[in-house]
Amino acid sequence: MSHFSQIKTQIRDLSSLQSALTDVGAKWKAGPQPVRGYRGQTRQAEVVIEQENGFDVGFSWNGQEYEMVADLQYWQQPLSVEGFLNRVTQRYAYHTVVKETARQGFQVAEEQRQQDGSIRLVLQRWSA
Repeated sequence: MSHFSQIKTQIRDLSSLQSALTDVGAKWKAGPQPVRGYRGQTRQAEVVIEQENGFDVGFSWNGQEYEMVADLQYWQQPLSVEGFLNRVTQRYAYHTVVKETARQGFQVAEEQRQQDGSIRLVLQRWSA
């Protein structure tokens, strides 16, 4: 019986996911690589975070989005599972917005971290 949990996300862009993981201080490896689980079980993932206890956290493409894959019984991150996913999702959204708006010719003019933890971005685009 598998001990892996698969947690759905709204994450669809691999490079923004990798940037978000770097921002939250996760030391990740690019895959495909195995995510190590209970009794030597593995799952393939495009991004793997190795934990000191020998059980990994990964993000695996399911055809629509990247799911977080892990044996949650052996979770060994500074934040709770929910806290970790919230931080990663916020940083992912930030990188996605900056990347997409840059593609449209905008650049970040101002960035403010709000008291509630949100980020306020002011974007600008110069036209000729």
